[in-house]
Amino acid sequence: MTAHPWLAQLLLWVVPAMWSSNYLIARLAHGVILPHQLAFGRWALALLLMLPFVWRGLAQRGDAWRREWPQMLALGALGMWICGAWVYLGGQTTSATNMALIYAATPVAIAAAGVKLLHERMSLAQRFAVAAALAGVLFVIAKGDPANLLAVRFVRGDAWIVAAAVSWTAYSVLLKRWPSALGPAERLVAIIVGGLLMLLPFTVWEALMQPAPPLGGRALLLVALVAVLPGALSYAAYSFLQRELGASRTALLLYLAPVYGALGAWLVLGEVPGWYHAAGAALILPSIWLATRR
Repeated sequence: MTAHPWLAQLLLWVVPAMWSSNYLIARLAHGVILPHQLAFGRWALALLLMLPFVWRGLAQRGDAWRREWPQMLALGALGMWICGAWVYLGGQTTSATNMALIYAATPVAIAAAGVKLLHERMSLAQRFAVAAALAGVLFVIAKGDPANLLAVRFVRGDAWIVAAAVSWTAYSVLLKRWPSALGPAERLVAIIVGGLLMLLPFTVWEALMQPAPPLGGRALLLVALVAVLPGALSYAAYSFLQRELGASRTALLLYLAPVYGALGAWLVLGEVPGWYHAAGAALILPSIWLATRR
């Protein structure tokens, strides 16, 4: 029984919309800002936005974050460095289809790890819903033709995406497995600090090794958007959802990303969705409801 069932159910449908904006921002950022610069700016700004609301709590719980700092560093490396900059790196040489296909396995991996490692329970109906949602995502990726999946060719950049997908699975499981004396917002700020410490040397190295585009207004706007939507707001909501629903059920919200991503690409990039988006959504949406109901 969750403490805030109505809020958890609402966020379950809202968070994927915020997360899907990251893929649009990554595409808009190509040639505008370097991958590690974008990731570092994303979390540095998110830290500045959140710190005024949690610094008192962090100061009062100094023993907690000093005791838990190895966990915060590990979670920051997994959730902010690898799942941030590495996705932007992979997106430079691989296709959106390959990225979506690789990430399609992530919720299943998290659900399996949640059952095995966190001892979370999933009914037969919920397991069926997970399979149906996965089928819907694969249908969207294949654009309605299974032969398109057989035609997929993996490239070097896919290794970055595979590493990011594995990292997100580990982040999701460890976030739930490692208890913390800090509140959700305080813990997220501590994790962000750990992520920035991991990002900093690679951001400097990247800037020294390749010429960076000048930081103009467009680059700063993208940093602001990525810090707020797929950054502070979505990660804080994800932590809340894990506490309320568990890691397995919360992971299923990733299957909504193709639906919201198609709508976002239509509104922002002018890419008209195909019929297969509607067919995939017809499988995904009721499956999410079935898998997450109480």
